Amino acid sequence: MDKKIADAAELRTLYGKPTERSAAKTLAKLDKHCRAFIKLSPFCVLGTAAAGGSADCSPRGDAPGFVQIVDDETLFLPDRLGNNRVDSMSNILENPNVALIFLVPGMNETLRVNGRAAICTDDAVLQAHEVNGKIPQSGLIIKVDEAFLHCAKALMRSHLWDEARHIERKSFPSLRTILGDQTGLPSPEVNDAYYRNRLY
Repeated sequence: MDKKIADAAELRTLYGKPTERSAAKTLAKLDKHCRAFIKLSPFCVLGTAAAGGSADCSPRGDAPGFVQIVDDETLFLPDRLGNNRVDSMSNILENPNVALIFLVPGMNETLRVNGRAAICTDDAVLQAHEVNGKIPQSGLIIKVDEAFLHCAKALMRSHLWDEARHIERKSFPSLRTILGDQTGLPSPEVNDAYYRNRLY
């Protein structure tokens, strides 16, 4: 593994130019197709990076359309109950640039949105995202810089939605076992009931 790409010119020589359509599909704001995709999506991955370059990806999920489309250039992502590490938000305080990948179960295409985020604690905004009597402590206002759909090849290769390819969950150690091994600390029994009580 000693042979590595050293610069952008070498990388471009290796891969060649993107197709005209691939370059042209990048939008500066959300169109009707992007909006429809986000409204159907119950899951996305949020990518952030600290000022020093360390990066983080965080899964986010809720009912379809949980990411609010404020307008064609603005999204709002409520922050639900988690582990309080606040890795993503700490990064955003140092570097507002974020990337999102939206997925829709049953669709092999994905939607990428790149933009700049700020942490919102406005009560009126947060109250509009109450679920089961729980109001998020904060949320992300994301200004859209770029949006485009990815083709289906990655999800087709992975067979992500193919139930016949899903593993038996019992074939992999429980999170309780893994955390105990990794931390040496006692962990609660983690199962669906435990998660359901802590979703919001």
